[in-house]
Amino acid sequence: MSNPKLFRVIDYAVREYNLIEENDSILIGASGGKDSTALAEYFSYRLGRREKSAVRIEALHVESGIGSPLNPEIAGYFRRWNIPLHTVSISVTGRLKAGKSMNCWWCSTQRRTELNEFAMREGFNKIALGHHMDDILETLLMNALFKGELSTMPPRLSYEKYPVTIIRPLCYADIPMIVRHAEARGYITSTCTCTYQDNSGRKDARSRLEALTGGCYDMKRKLFESLKNIKPGYLP
Repeated sequence: MSNPKLFRVIDYAVREYNLIEENDSILIGASGGKDSTALAEYFSYRLGRREKSAVRIEALHVESGIGSPLNPEIAGYFRRWNIPLHTVSISVTGRLKAGKSMNCWWCSTQRRTELNEFAMREGFNKIALGHHMDDILETLLMNALFKGELSTMPPRLSYEKYPVTIIRPLCYADIPMIVRHAEARGYITSTCTCTYQDNSGRKDARSRLEALTGGCYDMKRKLFESLKNIKPGYLP
């Protein structure tokens, strides 16, 4: 298989942020969506090219108790790609505190907790998430507009409380690039079908990012790069 464009973009992110290192044990957060599935394919391809690599790659899917379960065909991809896939089941609604309403943030937080605990228990030092450039820029807008702070999801984040590092190898890939790859490779993906998504501000942030950039990859890339090219003397 030739090196697809998406994989070349991921390779750049890996080099830029030193996301993969020798003797790493990396756990992929496998949601069943196109993002984490493409990420798993990339890891399989990368390890296949480097037979002597000492990197360990496995994946974890967290069944949240809402939405659709992982499609068996997607699980089959992981088997073909020689990536062990584990599954844990939780009830995110059952963990809600009295008086609190269900939303995407809560579901994401609970699934991330399971990933962290599984990673620490099974000896993984890194967790690879499928957040892409659009996710990162949407979070930037949400934090700036509603929190009044300049922050987002970094490509590499080492927890202070846990011996685990979060990596986001898709940080230079936007949604259209990932969609084109998934269609070209011919694999199916799952999307979240729960009824709580309207409680999230991410859809609004996605519309704002579209209005700001017109969906242009180069403009989104410039906005992303601006976060590394800060001029403190020209800020309040």
